[in-house]
Amino acid sequence: MLKNIVKDLKPSSTLRINEVSRDLESKGKKIFKFGFGQSPFEVPHDIVNELKNNAFQNKYLPMQGLKNLRDVVAKYTSIKKNYNYSSENVIIGPGSKELMFLLQIIFEGDIILPAPSWVSYAPQAILGRNKIKFIQTTKENNWFPTADEIEQVILKEKNRNYLLFLNSPNNPSGQICEKLEEISQIAKKYNLIILSDEIYSELSFEDGFKSISSYCPEKTIISTGLSKWCGAGGWRLGYFIIPDTLKNLKNSINVLASETFSSVSAPIQYAAIAAYSNDHTEYINDSKNILKAVGNYVYENLKSNKVTINKPQGGFYLMPEFSNKSFSTSVEMCDNLLQETGVALLPGSDFGFDKSRMLARLSFTDFNGQNFMKNTQGGKKIDNDLISKLAPKIVEGVDKLKKWSETI
Repeated sequence: MLKNIVKDLKPSSTLRINEVSRDLESKGKKIFKFGFGQSPFEVPHDIVNELKNNAFQNKYLPMQGLKNLRDVVAKYTSIKKNYNYSSENVIIGPGSKELMFLLQIIFEGDIILPAPSWVSYAPQAILGRNKIKFIQTTKENNWFPTADEIEQVILKEKNRNYLLFLNSPNNPSGQICEKLEEISQIAKKYNLIILSDEIYSELSFEDGFKSISSYCPEKTIISTGLSKWCGAGGWRLGYFIIPDTLKNLKNSINVLASETFSSVSAPIQYAAIAAYSNDHTEYINDSKNILKAVGNYVYENLKSNKVTINKPQGGFYLMPEFSNKSFSTSVEMCDNLLQETGVALLPGSDFGFDKSRMLARLSFTDFNGQNFMKNTQGGKKIDNDLISKLAPKIVEGVDKLKKWSETI
């Protein structure tokens, strides 16, 4: 009854951990939700008001997306990237995840995935019947592949088509890729296409975020959306920006879109115009100020001779590696941690690492974002006392995790 291609697939681990946590909470256990990653902040009020004002919009919109929305997205991106994009380069989808899936279906070739990679890249490649080439990375290189490592994969079968997924700032590591120019040279040399997943780009902790599209725009598909910077994950609106040189891919995605989701919710598309045309600098800066402070708190209080970890550079994740040898797999380790302490982490094996490596993803968003932002607006300095007051579950959860790591 089931196709072989789907028999071994499991529900997305990021969604599964949320369900498991809710189940344990319903049974009275105190859970520290460090496993499921979503923005803790509310959607800006002007965007919410636009959604309310456009609730009456009930017509199907163009499958590529509302023209006015694509116009403002193209203008916004052109300014950010210093490259001229038009509305024709933009495809609006029900979350960038769906657009990535359609890309995997139409692409004929091999998918190059750094380990770690977001949990849905590999399953989508399997469903798209594409071969996956994993590149194991190191913490010394911010958990990103080097240009040489990418080239070595390509040289094994030079006549293949290759699509590289590059997610910076990265989920699960919270790191930023620093080898963009070198990687872009490989893309140009071997006709490599890059999917630049920039869903966390607005939440880079330092100014001047660099995209690989700045080095090889003609080879780069930019993928992003509302979910992370705007706190609107549940609204399901993402988009691709596809250069003219990859028009065939864009046209094919449009065809699949017409046969799958038809078009994105009309009221949400109208509301999203405000997201990309109004000035949300203050909101974004306040979000980054909080996430950077909380992330650094977790980093400083968790790192030890038992836990190695990179300082976070963007988004809301850290990727600790535990030195204990008590468990055979990272899944076993995370299950024990959840049962013993109530701290929910995702195992590193979900992100492409060998199951025997004691790596895990930690999301530091278990706090009331609205309350935190209200008390720290305008770039207010956030110290440990303020974090203890406004993010008590972060403090308590990190303390439990640290003590657990010292006793196992």
